[in-house]
Amino acid sequence: MPFSNIFAQLDNEYYQLTSAEKRVADYVVAHQRQTQYMSISELAENCNVAEATISRFCRRMGYKGYSAFKLAVANSANGQGGASAGERALEEAGADGPFQELLETDVEAIIQTGRLNQPEQIHKAAEMLFKAKTVLCMGQGGSMIMAQEAAHLFGTILPGFFAVQDSHLQSIRCAQLSEEDVVFYFSYSGATRDLTDVLKLARERQAGVVLITRFPKSPAAVYADVVLQCGSNESPTQLGTVAARVAQLFLLDILFHEVCRLDPEGTAANRDRVARALSEKHL
Repeated sequence: MPFSNIFAQLDNEYYQLTSAEKRVADYVVAHQRQTQYMSISELAENCNVAEATISRFCRRMGYKGYSAFKLAVANSANGQGGASAGERALEEAGADGPFQELLETDVEAIIQTGRLNQPEQIHKAAEMLFKAKTVLCMGQGGSMIMAQEAAHLFGTILPGFFAVQDSHLQSIRCAQLSEEDVVFYFSYSGATRDLTDVLKLARERQAGVVLITRFPKSPAAVYADVVLQCGSNESPTQLGTVAARVAQLFLLDILFHEVCRLDPEGTAANRDRVARALSEKHL
């Protein structure tokens, strides 16, 4: 059974660990805040060990997997209340404090996103989306909301964008893709089983994959043709922040306008037809 504080547990069990596991323990203790935001691939790289070592280490500590371990790190680093440093700052701020803090957080998420992505990758993703016969927009949980937004937004300029929500339906649709199709997937962590299962199916069918994630070296990234990074650090206790979604919306906006640039007249004509069709819905 894991201790209530992961760092106390590491101290207690340190000399029972292998040399590789000790490197992981040393890094986690020395970088408590940073570890909360790392993918398993990033932690393995920083500790100079294999991802399998991280997984074994987490199980030795009594956790089912890396996500559960990272949540314990976040709770222990932030105190038993589970609030992050940023959240505590908001709680302690005055009447005008939360507005300014949140504004700065959201703006920083957009700035980070702009710095993390190269123009050539944005252009490559836009070309894939533009040329695809069908684009399946997918995610899990809160990320599915972003996938629905993508399908809605791009549906105003191109006819082949569809949001697929249920994980079983995602597998069914991916099993029938062709090299003319693209999967457009949203996942902050890039490390869920449903995600990797779906993208593996897509690659087997030789379909293209555009992935929006925080972690370019996540398990899902190996299946993607293009990985676009969203800014904004999010701890395991936050479970989907507005700042992370703002960053993803910013990427969507960039991609949308880049696709429009590939065919200005055609996309403008489609938007005009959609606008006229929707005008009939208003009184």
